[in-house]
Order: sequence, then structure tokens, then C-alpha cells
Amino acid sequence: MIAGCFTAIVTPFKNDAVDYEGLSKLSDFQIKNGITGILAVGTTGESPVLSWDEHNRVIEIVAEKTKGKCICIAGAGSNNTKESLEGTKHAVSVGADAVLLVDPYYNGPSSLEIRKEYVAPVAKAAPNIEIIPYVIPGRTGAQLLPEDIALLNETFDNVNTVKEATGNLENMKNTRRCCGPDFTILSGDDGMTLEMMLNPEIKASGVISVASNVVPKAVTQMVHLLQEGNQAEAKKLLSALGPLFDLVTVKTMETTPFGEVVCRARNPLAYKTLMSILGMPAGRCRQPLGKMTRNGLETVLKAARKVQADNPEILEPVAEFFNVDIEGRLNDPSILEGLYYEEY
Repeated sequence: MIAGCFTAIVTPFKNDAVDYEGLSKLSDFQIKNGITGILAVGTTGESPVLSWDEHNRVIEIVAEKTKGKCICIAGAGSNNTKESLEGTKHAVSVGADAVLLVDPYYNGPSSLEIRKEYVAPVAKAAPNIEIIPYVIPGRTGAQLLPEDIALLNETFDNVNTVKEATGNLENMKNTRRCCGPDFTILSGDDGMTLEMMLNPEIKASGVISVASNVVPKAVTQMVHLLQEGNQAEAKKLLSALGPLFDLVTVKTMETTPFGEVVCRARNPLAYKTLMSILGMPAGRCRQPLGKMTRNGLETVLKAARKVQADNPEILEPVAEFFNVDIEGRLNDPSILEGLYYEEY
């Protein structure tokens, strides 16, 4: 069973090139702080804007770093099944433990097509590696339904897990009903993990986390507490982590000469911004993702400052591993230069 806390690791950049040295450091940070596993080149790792050579090299580094220490999940999702088959073949060859397949984006296949023309061919071609469908219709415009997940689970021995990011509790309950008690549901949303793990009709087994890029120790502790049935302490930790969980997508109202507009900074923009502020390898996102607005940056700073003020132990592992002064960096205006748009 793939259960626990897995970090959907960011892909750090320097001058728009992948920072492989920075990726190695981030992987070491994760492993030192007890993460169950690392997902390389998921959506948080900016898979849509990496070349396949870059994509494969990132997976090679993470697979090498995690070998014998924790689980390696390789992102191989695409809106092109041929590409996913090639990506999965590579992941198998470098020793990944599992492959994550995000629903095919933009093309808009039906759930039937996702099952028959996408997940099934990959599962058949790679019978010795766990295949994890990733259901996130808000990003893909498509959705593999619980009924089709159950059919895949019945047909293939290596489809036993789903990353569930629909945000829809009824869909999650239906997945459990269709797939049975032994099937693994992983939360794809940090903020819903506790509810998903505690709900007896869902019984999630952990999370593939964005927040754990920065706080792997704390998020892993929360999952372990839930696995142990210690709800009271888990809820305290959830409350402490809440401001960071809220940063996966940052929405702000911005003023233009033509009126106010909503600006939505999508993952991983806010987290890469926070990591840069804290002195961790991150760099900018690759275009077309860009920078945050000043309002968005203030949202990130407010969240991080609250966590630092109320529960400084949560960010202490960052300070120790990267040898940085968290308090100082969160209050140094010079560090913010270049991290946000000067005007809308």
C-alpha cells in the first residue's frame, strides 16, 4: 500500500534552466525530515513546461536520491498516451516505485476513454509498477470517474491507488463504495486531508502534498497522528498549518483602469515565491506562469509570518537545513525584489 505523506516536489530553476543541484538539495531536505515519498514532475513540478529530456532527468535524480530511503513516484501524465507510455517506460528503467497519471488535459476525453485509451494501456505495459490515476477536473477539464477507477482496479493488479483532488466529498465516497475497503485513496488537497482521512466513508490513507515542499516534517507528523487515531493532536497541527495550506491557490482583487478583476495565482507560484523568500532553491516558475501581484505577495508573507509567530517550530527545519534566518528573511524588503509585478 502507498500510504503516508508524499511531496509533489517543485522543479527549481535558475535563469529558466532546471536547477538540478537545487533539486538534489530539496530532495535531501525532504528525506531528512521523514517524508514517505517524493513525487517528481507532477503538476507542482511544472510538468507541462518541461521538455521530456528535462522531465526524465528530474525523475532520474529523485529516483537516485530516494532509493532505499523513501518512495519515488514519477509523474508520467500527459494528454498524449504515447508520451505517457514512453515516460512510464523511463520511470521503470530508473527504479521509480510508482507512476502518476493526471487525467488528459484539454483534449477532454470521457471517463470511458480515459480508462480504455490512457490508463489501461499504461497499466498493461508496466505491470510491475504501481499506476496512480490523478483526478483533478478543475485543472484538466476531464475526469476519470469512480466507476471506471473500480473497473481498472478489477482488471489490473497495479492500479490500487488514486490521487483524489476533485474537492467533492460525494465523489470520494463513491470511489470508496466502488473500489472497496482495500483500495488506497490519497488526498490531493492539503486542506482536505484530515477530513478525508477521518471520514469513515472515504478513509484516505495520506496525502500527496504541496505544502510539504516547505514543511515536510509537520505535514508528515499530521498524517502519522491521523494514522494513529490521535485526532486531537492532528487537529492542532492542522490549525497551525492552515495558513500555509491556504497558499496553494491565492486569489486577490486587483485594480485596473477598467475596474477590479480577480487575479488567481495557481500552484506552484505561491509556494515557489515562499521558498525563494525563505532561501530555498526554487527560482521563478517557467512561462506562462510568472509572478505574483503585490497583494498576492502580501498574502504569502502574512501566512508565513503567522506560522513563524505562532508555531516557529514548523519552519525550524528550513532554518536548520538551509542555514537561514527565517524571521530575518520574512522581514527583509530587499529579498522581495523581483518576486512580484510592480503594477497590474
